[in-house]
Order: sequence, then structure tokens, then C-alpha cells
Amino acid sequence: MFDHQEIILARIGEIALKGLNRGQFERRLIGNIKRRLQAFGRFAIEQRQSRIWIVPSGEIADFEPILAAVTSVFGIVSASPVWCFGAGQRDDFQVLKTKAVEFIEQHLKDGGSFSFKVESRRSHKQYPLTSPEINVLLGAHLLQTFPDQLRVDVHQPDFVLYVEVREQLYIYNRIIQGHKGLPVGTGGKGVLLLSGGIDSPVAGYMMASRGMELEAVYFHAFPFTSDQAKEKVIELAKQLTAYAGRLRLHIVNFTDIQLTLRDHCPMDMLTIAMRRMMMRIAARIAEENGCLALITGESLGQVASQTLEALCTTDVVSPIPVFRPLIGLDKDDITQMARRIGTYETSILPYEDCCTVFVAKHPKTKPSLADAEAVENGLDIDALVASALVDIEEVHL
Repeated sequence: MFDHQEIILARIGEIALKGLNRGQFERRLIGNIKRRLQAFGRFAIEQRQSRIWIVPSGEIADFEPILAAVTSVFGIVSASPVWCFGAGQRDDFQVLKTKAVEFIEQHLKDGGSFSFKVESRRSHKQYPLTSPEINVLLGAHLLQTFPDQLRVDVHQPDFVLYVEVREQLYIYNRIIQGHKGLPVGTGGKGVLLLSGGIDSPVAGYMMASRGMELEAVYFHAFPFTSDQAKEKVIELAKQLTAYAGRLRLHIVNFTDIQLTLRDHCPMDMLTIAMRRMMMRIAARIAEENGCLALITGESLGQVASQTLEALCTTDVVSPIPVFRPLIGLDKDDITQMARRIGTYETSILPYEDCCTVFVAKHPKTKPSLADAEAVENGLDIDALVASALVDIEEVHL
């Protein structure tokens, strides 16, 4: 029996469209994969022809967690566990037939049967057989070997045997979809305003998918918000690291500021006043950490503080852009995405964040800049922001 090595083939997508800076994106992607796989052992990782080949240095008992880690790295379109063997030479078709039979046997262990087809790709143009010839000849050999268990269906088969002819031969049957996007670290840095709700983790995921490295800030108002609420946000930040990589969470003690605003502002403007303070504080954290944008989970019209007038009134206090990747999505779309990335169940835990405390029954839905400035009149805004920056807890994830 011929030997083979089990490796992982990962595919890139959007990066392949880059021009002179493509190498920069590829190097960042490979670095991100290496960091993500550190817990699983040592791997040789090489990029060739829009493919990334991930070769373990030893035996791997279970490829599934490794595949899950690779496909969660932004920049990867899909990945497959692959058998690698041969050398793509004239006499290797016999090796290919032998390994294909062995591969099919593994999938017929339970005595089942299925329809199949062979789909090949010949990048090594000196190989004597064309892709259609490989499909026909290898398919015929498998059908002859397993006449009672296999049947050909080239339109909707149960099983596709993929063959790639390169400098070596590769066979596989699974393609696990990735999260696509661009490698984290190629799109600058931003500060995510992370609450305990459904929306903001999804917003962070979406910006990380465009290559943005994240810092996160959470506004905690103990005892009005419990330590359980803080732990919930820390858990959400941990879940985001599965996609965004390393992340630092800045926990701001917001209690004194919130009480000051409650005592000073009309109730219908309290939420707007709080949001403006959060923007100011987050912008200062961004400045101190080399971040060029703020990120929020707001969606236009979803709640009273997310009307166009309210968003404009809060944006004006930020000296850097505010990105809202969910702005045009409805709640069902956001919830579906939260379920898909695994943050939904944590987000719905019943622990309130500071934005749900002191909420007016009838908040002002169309505040003007003049309204906001009027309610802040008499407050020492700079002193309040400075006080928040003094007492920040940092959690490195």
C-alpha cells in the first residue's frame, strides 16, 4: 500500500484580487493561521497559487478542531482535509487509482452505498492525462471496484471525489466553508463599543472580517449593573477572539458619570447624553491605542436612540469616524448572524447593561444638536471624561 500524508488545503478568495500589496495580505493571513494553530502543535504553512497548504509535523488524531480553527480565520474561503501522495508523474495514475480505492473504502465502512462523481483539476500541465480523462478513467475504475455500492451521478451526487494534480497528487471529498473577508490586521484598528446585547458583537465580527484589528470598551455601572453583566461581556469578547484574534477589553467605571447625568439632564434626553459621553470616552481610548475609528452595533430606527437625528447628535462629539456595519439590517438578520457566529446565547443572558438603566418611558426621538448642548450646559465634560480614563480595568484576551 502506498503511503500518504494527511494535510489541510485552505483556499483564499478576495486576497487573490489584490495587486502589488497582495504579498502583504498573504503574509498576514499565514501569520494569523499560525497563531490560531499554536494550541494544536507545529505546522508548516506555505502559500502557492491561491492555495495555502498546512502540513502537520506529526500525527494528528482529530483534524476537526484544526479545520474549525482554520476556517474561522478571516481571509480563508474554505478548507479541506486532504490526502497527499505521489509526485504528479506519468506512472502516478496507478498510485492515484490505488489511493482513491482506499479513500472510498474508508467511506464505505458501514456497508452503505452512494452516488458519486470524480472532479479533477490539473495544474501540473505536464501530467499526461487531462482533467476530463482523469474524471472518466478514475470514475470507471472506482465503479468497477465497487459495482454494488457506487453509482454514477454527475449532476447531484452524494459524494464528490476531488482530485488535484500539482507537484503531488491530492484527493479529498469535503469542502468546509470559511468566513471569507480579509486577514485581521490589514484594515487598521478600531474601538468596538461592546455592550451585553446581540448587536455589538456582530458589529465587531463584521469589522474584523474586513481586516480591522479590534480593541473593545465596555461601560460598567456597578451596582446598577451586576458583576454578572460584566462577566457576560467578557465572555462575549472571548467569543469574538475566535474570529478577531487577540483583543483587549477596556472596562470603564461609568457609575459616577451616569449618576451625574441623571441628576443634571431631563429624562427624555438622558440616553442621548450618556451616548455622547460614551463616544467621547471611547474616542480617547482609541487615541491612546492607535485606533482610527469607533464601531457600534446601532441599526437605523431600531430604538429611540438610533434615529437619524439621535445618531447625528452623538456622532458630532467623536473626532474620529464612527462605523455602524449593522446600520441597514433588521433585528432578524442581526440575530441570525449572532447565532451563526456563536454569540447569541450569551447575549440573551438576562443581565442588564448600563444603557438599560435610567431609561425614560418616552425618550426624545428627534433630538437636535442644540438640545444636546443645552442639557450638557453647566457640566464639566472634560473632567468627567478624564475621571473615566483614570479608572479603567483592562482584560487581555
